[in-house]
Amino acid sequence: MPDATQPRPAIEAQYDAVIVGAGFGGMYQLHRLRGLGMTAKVVDVAKGVGGTWYWNRYPGARCDVESMQYSFGFSDEIQQEWKWPELFSAQPDILKYANFVADKLNLWPDMLFETRVEGAKFDEAANQWTVRTNRGDTFVAKFLIMATGCLSSARVPDFKGLSGFKGKTYHTGAWPHEPVDFTGLRVGVIGTGSSAIQSIPVIAEQAASVTVFQRTPNFSIPSRNVPMTEAYERQWKEKYPEMREMARQTRNGVIAYPNDFSALSVSPEERHAIYEKRWESGGTTFMASFNDLIFDQASNDTAADFVRGKIKDIVKDPATAELLAPTSHPIGTKRICVDTRYFETYNRPNVRLVDLRPALIEELTPTGLKTAAEEFEFDAIVFATGFDAMTGALTNMGVEGTGGVTLEAEWRDGPRTYLGLMAAQFPNMFMITGPGSPSVLSNMMVSIEQDVNWITGCMAHLRANGVARMEATREAQEAWVLHGIEVANKTLYPKAASWYMGANIPGKPRVFMPYIGGIATYREKCAEIAANGYTGFALTGGIAQVARAAE
Repeated sequence: MPDATQPRPAIEAQYDAVIVGAGFGGMYQLHRLRGLGMTAKVVDVAKGVGGTWYWNRYPGARCDVESMQYSFGFSDEIQQEWKWPELFSAQPDILKYANFVADKLNLWPDMLFETRVEGAKFDEAANQWTVRTNRGDTFVAKFLIMATGCLSSARVPDFKGLSGFKGKTYHTGAWPHEPVDFTGLRVGVIGTGSSAIQSIPVIAEQAASVTVFQRTPNFSIPSRNVPMTEAYERQWKEKYPEMREMARQTRNGVIAYPNDFSALSVSPEERHAIYEKRWESGGTTFMASFNDLIFDQASNDTAADFVRGKIKDIVKDPATAELLAPTSHPIGTKRICVDTRYFETYNRPNVRLVDLRPALIEELTPTGLKTAAEEFEFDAIVFATGFDAMTGALTNMGVEGTGGVTLEAEWRDGPRTYLGLMAAQFPNMFMITGPGSPSVLSNMMVSIEQDVNWITGCMAHLRANGVARMEATREAQEAWVLHGIEVANKTLYPKAASWYMGANIPGKPRVFMPYIGGIATYREKCAEIAANGYTGFALTGGIAQVARAAE
């Protein structure tokens, strides 16, 4: 990898496309555009590739999708050559994989690191984007492709007294790149979402004490992670094309072998046995126990009751177990977590759980923090407080479309897109796994490949037909937004105050942001739209404009 730490002069250059983000989406998009013979530059504020796996280096960080499935399927050479060390591989190995892909595809020459996009403006006369960066760069491109990721804008709560705390503070989404040693320290962890559930057991093994501050408990399933066996690896690699296609035909891009019957259609004994088997096998496939867990409250209750029972079996202190057992949302309507001995950690004598619901955090003090009920002293505080998900990275970038409208203003009442791929008034700007696409409700690798392939096919079509400008129509966009709301309301998801709804960000509109109709349905819709000449999009110039003028 090139040394990205050296000072450099500002760059002025023109490309066919500027791609923002060097995670898996940006990397694959660059590879595909090269295949079209197009010029492109990837820009990322990080020092290297990997996106979320570059930043999320907190203790215990690992993917909740099996590694054999959380990987690229477009290159048989890559998927056959790479070897995963574990069933659910850890962050360092996923980052190594990202670098391996960049090396194999020789992506480095067309990527620019330690560079933040601070403005992008569409020139309506020239039908092109001007992109400006914090390094003084000016890039002009026909296309702007946002590969910014769904979980890339870390959120630190604006606690009173934050700057006055004399100890160390960390955010799980922006973890230091050097090792952090908690040995002998008194550590406070704020939050009990996925990153907290993964990191708390590891921190507790080092620290003198760990105090966990919980506002909302979350459901979590044991991962049952093990080293990758040669037999399991071979089972996948011998049938990869078939397995990849099978994943594309599922709701969430994960092969989970779901049971196609209701939780209420079997006896309590049989239902319990099915849950028990899924619990013992581990992972997020627990929700595939029955086909109606996200649609029917009574069915969902049976799954939630089972997991709550497991929590109470594991955690020895009844009061702590009760606090850890979620009751405020149906299971699965917040992203279900996957853990390694998370609930068992509360049996350690150096771990304490504090319920914030009766007494919220009031402020940080020089020596710790205060709730309405108690004062605590810490040497270090870990913020496991999540992200401004799906929209934060996009709306903070200063993107200006037609008529001077900004993306931030356009999305003030919630994100509005067509297919999660484009937005009205932002011509020639594509989004990879944007709001309105399956994205975070799916195996991100499957969704990334789907979106990048569609965008690449679209750009080839525009070039072949001399189209200068493509934009989602307002009518198509509004119809897609309404469709997304309608589909979401047929499920239990809106019952949860989740980051899917923006509920973790004060003042953020409550809109269900991902498309819940499933990957298979979404793929069919995208393919249909492309086959019909990109219905719902306004194409200007070239054959499209000539045809309209002749009518």
